[in-house]
Amino acid sequence: MKFDRSLAIEQIKKKLNWDVIIIGGGATGLGVAVDAASRGFKTLLLESHDFAKGTSSRSTKLVHGGVRYMANGDISLVREALKERGVLAKNAAHLFKNQKFVIPNYTWWGGMYYKFGLSIYDFLSGKLSLGKTSYISKSKTIEAIPTINQDKLSSGVVYYDGQFDDARLALNLAQTAVEQGAYVVNYFPVTGFQKDKTGKVVGVKATDMEKGEEFILNTKTVVNATGVFTNDVMSMDEPDAGKMIVPSQGIHLVLDRKFLPSEQALMIPKTSDGRVLFAVPWHNKVIVGTTDTLIDSTSYEPKPLNEEIDFILETARRFLTIPPTKEDVRSVFSGLRPLAAPSDKNQKTKEISRSHKIVMSESGILTMIGGKWTTYRKMAEDIIDKLISLKKLPPKPCKSEEIAIHGNEKSTDIDFNNPYYVYGSDLKHIEDLRLTDERFQQKIHPNYDYCMETVVFAVQNEMALHVEDVLARRTRLLFLDAKAAKDSALKVAEMMAELLHKDQQWIDREVDNFSKLADGYILTK
Repeated sequence: MKFDRSLAIEQIKKKLNWDVIIIGGGATGLGVAVDAASRGFKTLLLESHDFAKGTSSRSTKLVHGGVRYMANGDISLVREALKERGVLAKNAAHLFKNQKFVIPNYTWWGGMYYKFGLSIYDFLSGKLSLGKTSYISKSKTIEAIPTINQDKLSSGVVYYDGQFDDARLALNLAQTAVEQGAYVVNYFPVTGFQKDKTGKVVGVKATDMEKGEEFILNTKTVVNATGVFTNDVMSMDEPDAGKMIVPSQGIHLVLDRKFLPSEQALMIPKTSDGRVLFAVPWHNKVIVGTTDTLIDSTSYEPKPLNEEIDFILETARRFLTIPPTKEDVRSVFSGLRPLAAPSDKNQKTKEISRSHKIVMSESGILTMIGGKWTTYRKMAEDIIDKLISLKKLPPKPCKSEEIAIHGNEKSTDIDFNNPYYVYGSDLKHIEDLRLTDERFQQKIHPNYDYCMETVVFAVQNEMALHVEDVLARRTRLLFLDAKAAKDSALKVAEMMAELLHKDQQWIDREVDNFSKLADGYILTK
C-alpha cells in the first residue's frame, strides 16, 4: 500500500469501525501501529502535527541499554533495552550505527571501576553485544579522542552502544505500518471522544488541519501514545484527571567536528551534578548533551534554559582542549521526556525510572506512560497484548520482532557522514529522481550535501506538507545548522509550492513560520 495521506483520508471518510485508533505519531504510537497492523487489526494512527514533531525527533540519537540506569538498579530495564537494541540493529540496519564510546579517566582507579561496570553491561547484552569493553592506556585515549583534556588524564575505557537518526526511524516506522496495512495521517489532531451510555469510549472526534474538515471515527479501542502530552489528552477524557506524567527537559548543543575530530564518541560518566554527558558524532557534526530539568508545562517547541546551555558548555570545556562557546553552537534543540509522575515529590528526575507502564482509564482508553526510544517495539507489543488480555481484541501473536523496517538494508560500508545513508533501500529511487530534472541536483544550501531531490522525494513519498517537515525531519538541517536551514526556507518553500499546487501567499507564510521557528534553535543572532 502506498504511503499516501490522501489514501488514508479516503479510508477515514468511509466511516469504518476501526479495531485500534492510536493517538500520537511519535516512537510509541508508530510502534503500536506496526504491531497492531501486522497482527491483522484494522489500525488508524492520528498525529496532530508531523510524525516525531515532539520528543521523538529530539533525542541524543542513541539506541542504548542505559549505562546509567544500572547505577539506579534498573537491571531489568537495561536487559530489556539491550535486547531491543539488537532487534533494531537487525530490522533497521540502514539507520543503526555500532558506535564506539570512550570514557576518559582522571583517577588511577577510574579505569578499573568503569571497566568492571561496563563488563556487566556486556554480559547483559549476551549474544547481542556490539563489542567487548576494554581498558586503554592514556596514549590510546588521546589517539581515540585527539581533543581530550590531557591534564591528569590516566587512562580510558572503551565500550559500544547503538546510534541512529530518530526522526528518520519514526518516518520509516510510519511507512512500515502502512506496508503492514495500517493507515497513518499527520496534521490530524484528536479533539474529543465519543462515549456510549456506560461512559466507555467508542470513537474519537478528529480534524483534518489541512482542510478544516471534522470527523467522528468509530473504534473498538483507543491507545493514547502522546508522550509528554498525555495529561492533555486524558483531560479531554476526564476533566478532573490527575497528572500521569511529569515532563523533564533535555537539551543538546550541535557543534562542528573540529571539537571532536573522531568517529568515536565521548562519554563523561559523572558531571559536576551527577549527570552523564555525551559528545557524539552525528551527520558530520557533534551532538553534546544532555540535561535533565523538571519543567512545569509542555510545548512542541520547548526552549532551552540559559543554565542548561551554560552547564553543557562549561562541562565540555573541562574535557575538551578546544573550548566551545555560544558562538560555536550551530543549533540547540530541546526535548521533553514523558516520565511517570513520581510518588515522592522530592525525587530527582534522573532518579525516576525510564521503564514504561500501561494505564487504563475508566472510559477504556489505554495510555502508555514513560519508556524511551530504544524500547519502543516492546512497549508497542505490551500495549496490544494488554488489549488482548482485556478481551478488547482477539488473540493474535506479535510479529514485530521479525519485521524489517522500511529502508532496511544491511551494508558494511555505510558512510554515516553522508546524509543520504538514512534512505537505505530507497536510495536508488532518490538517485533516479535526481537525474530527472537539473533543478533537483542543486544543493538546498551551499554548505551541505542535501540536494533538492530530497525535497521532492519528501513531498511525493514521505508525506511532507510543510517546510518544517522537510528541513527538520525529512532532512535534519534545522538540527545541524539552524542558520543554514533558515536561509534555505524560501528555496524549499518554492519547490514545495510547485509540487503541492500552492500560491505565493502560502510560500510567504511558510517562510515566515519557519524563520520564527529556526530562531529558537539559534543561540547567537
